[in-house]
Amino acid sequence: MKLDKPRSPVVVVDSHIIFDAFLAELENSNDAIGLDAERASGFKFSNRAYLLQISIYQGSIYLLDPIELDQHVPDWNTLLAKAIQQKTWLLHAATQDLPCLQELGIRPSSLIDTELAARIAGMEKVGLGSLCAELLELELAKEHSASDWSLRPLSPAMLDYAALDVDVLHELWEKIKASLIEQGKLEWAIQDFKNLLSFQPKAPLEEPWRGLPGLSKIKDLSKLKVAASIWQARNAIAIERDVAPGRLIPDRSVMAAVTAVPKSKSELANNKEFQGRASRSLLATWWEAIEKAPKLEVELLAREKGNGIPSHRSWEKRFPEAHARLEIIRPMMLEQATELKLPIENLLTPDYLRRVCFEPQENIESQLKDLGARKWQIELVAKIISEGLEKAHQTPENPEAA
Repeated sequence: MKLDKPRSPVVVVDSHIIFDAFLAELENSNDAIGLDAERASGFKFSNRAYLLQISIYQGSIYLLDPIELDQHVPDWNTLLAKAIQQKTWLLHAATQDLPCLQELGIRPSSLIDTELAARIAGMEKVGLGSLCAELLELELAKEHSASDWSLRPLSPAMLDYAALDVDVLHELWEKIKASLIEQGKLEWAIQDFKNLLSFQPKAPLEEPWRGLPGLSKIKDLSKLKVAASIWQARNAIAIERDVAPGRLIPDRSVMAAVTAVPKSKSELANNKEFQGRASRSLLATWWEAIEKAPKLEVELLAREKGNGIPSHRSWEKRFPEAHARLEIIRPMMLEQATELKLPIENLLTPDYLRRVCFEPQENIESQLKDLGARKWQIELVAKIISEGLEKAHQTPENPEAA
């Protein structure tokens, strides 16, 4: 059955009176709340929430409008944080929403992530729409998944779409929980939910411009400097205007300028591959960035990440022993994950495995715990890793085995 409209009453919270009524209903409920946030990714530079959706079990769905509430209830986020801090939050893909909620000073003390739970339960498709279709036989309307949520007023169709995301969370969790219980995995999920409470988004990369698509193939230092300079100019304007960088000029246009190496502003303007909304209106800015590029301090190779270990892609040549350990242990881990009907990355965070393989300590269980592995993961993988390390040590190619 296609679900075009939410099944519960929907209330848009954009005034002091409605906000107070929302808090009153919230206070009268002891159940978990469904929670979601809409941002304007792809439109705005910031990651702020432009709409918060909260569903009260067997009650209403409230759509909180931060833009309006900032004007009418200046401390709304503080009041909301206090009202829901002690409640269990039901989210789908929590790591996507927690950062923008943290920006508002809103943090959970208990949460359930239906996407993570579905992964642990061994479900192949864990998107909200796929899970609803499989477990609830409901087809969610997704027409506004890429909409600009910073626009006002929001259309009725957009409000319906937003409400649907929390309309289904309570019954979806009940279905997934039943599967977890049946497989003896509920405790695993609970431990992972608890771990999410300390989630922090990744720190910005030291040289984010190196992430431009296709740049890794560029080995000319002067071209790398052009890439860095244009990227930095674009980023500065994006921050100032609060617009997504790609809406000024897309990454492919940056790379078009990098590979073409224009010798003049007019040559840059005549490059048909150099496109984008601001490709011509800010032409002087892009050309200035190209002119400044030679003065930038840029290395040919990316700086090593400050996480204590080099990229595993370099191990085969630079650290053959670590490479051998990883090559032996990873298939063993994959076999265990397959047997347990788990994605291998949920059995153990790949970075943790790489760190253990690069620099194994005497007590693998303690090392995994210090890295952040959960108890259930350690119980399942510590022995496998230890056996793999022993196999690697006995491999004839290993100098230490001689």
